[in-house]
Amino acid sequence: MIGLTLGRYLSGRFLQQILVVFLAISALSFLIDFVEMLRRSADSSVGAGFVAFMTFLRAPVASEQVLPFAVLFGTMVAFVNLTRKLELVVARASGVSVWGFLVPPLAIALLIGLASVFLYNPMAAAMKQRANEMEIEMFGRASADKDAGVWLRQRSVDGRATIKADKILDKGSRLDKVTVYLDDPNDHFVERVDAAGAVLTPGAWKLADATIVRPGEEAQKVNAYYLATDLTADDVMRSLMSPDSVPFWQLPVFRDRAEEAGLEGRTYALRYQTLLARPLMLIAMVLIAAAFSLRFFRFGGVGKMVAGGVAAGFVLYVATKMVGDMGDAGLLTPSIAAWSPALVGSLLGALALLHQEDG
Repeated sequence: MIGLTLGRYLSGRFLQQILVVFLAISALSFLIDFVEMLRRSADSSVGAGFVAFMTFLRAPVASEQVLPFAVLFGTMVAFVNLTRKLELVVARASGVSVWGFLVPPLAIALLIGLASVFLYNPMAAAMKQRANEMEIEMFGRASADKDAGVWLRQRSVDGRATIKADKILDKGSRLDKVTVYLDDPNDHFVERVDAAGAVLTPGAWKLADATIVRPGEEAQKVNAYYLATDLTADDVMRSLMSPDSVPFWQLPVFRDRAEEAGLEGRTYALRYQTLLARPLMLIAMVLIAAAFSLRFFRFGGVGKMVAGGVAAGFVLYVATKMVGDMGDAGLLTPSIAAWSPALVGSLLGALALLHQEDG
C-alpha cells in the first residue's frame, strides 16, 4: 500500500495537473462562446460588455461538460511527468504496485466528482438559468437557430397540443406568430391553428386572428380561438430552460412539475441520473488514462499511446452522448442511459490495467 507522504505528494501533483487542464479548456470554451454570442447579438443594441457578462454566466455549465476530459488529460500528463522523472520507477522499486499509486488519482477524481455535483453544479445551474432569462429577453428564444423558433407541448382537456412560436414575450405570458397542432385525447390529429399571436389567460391560450385548418375541410378564420391549458407563465419559461440550467437538488421537483403540467419530464430525470453517475465517469477517465500512460518509457511508442488514450476518452464521450440521446428519446430508462457508459468505461479501464500489470 502507498504511504501517507507519497499519497499526499501524488494527490497534489494530480490535482494540480487536472486544474491546469480544466482552466485552460474552460478559458478556450469561454472565448468560443463569447464570439458566438457576439455574432448572435450583432443585430441588437446590446454592447460587448453585456454579452461578455452573459457568456460568463454560461461558462460554468459549459465547463462541466469538459470536466471528464480535464481529468483524462490531467491524469495522463501527471503520469507522464512522474514516469519521465523516474518517480514512479522508484515507487515500483520500493514495492508499491500500480494499484497503490492509483489510489491518489482515484480519490481525487471521486472528490472532484462529488464536489462538482453537490457544490459546483447548483451554482453553475443558477448562473445558466439567469443567462437563459437574459437570452430570452434579448432574442425571444434560447436557441441560436432563428428558424427553429420556440416549441411547447402540453396536455389538457382538449387533448395534446404542440405549439410553435417565433418568440416568447412578457416572461412567458405572450407568444408571437403561433402555430398549434392539436390532437384529440386518443392522439389523433384534429386541426392546425395559425395565429398572429397568443396571450396566456387563466386556463387557456387566446389566439388572435386565427386560421383553423381541419382535414377535408376548408380553412376557417376566426377573431379569437381559445385553447385550454394548465400552464402558467412560469411553466412556459421553465419549459424553455434546458435541464443543465436546473440545480441538481431541484431536478426531481422540476420533473414532477413538468409531468403534472403535461410536459415531458424525462430529460430532467436523465440529467439527474447523469449527475449522480459523474463521479464514476471521472473514475473511468482515470483508469483509461492509466491504461494508456503507465508504460510509456518501458516500451516506447509515446505518440501512439497518447493518441490511444485521447481516442479512448473521445469514444467514451461519444458513447455517453449516444446512449444519453437514446434515453432522452425514451428507448432506454434514464438510469441505464446515465450509468452504463461510466460503468462500462470503468470496467474496461480496470481490465486493461489488469492485463498490462498482472498479466
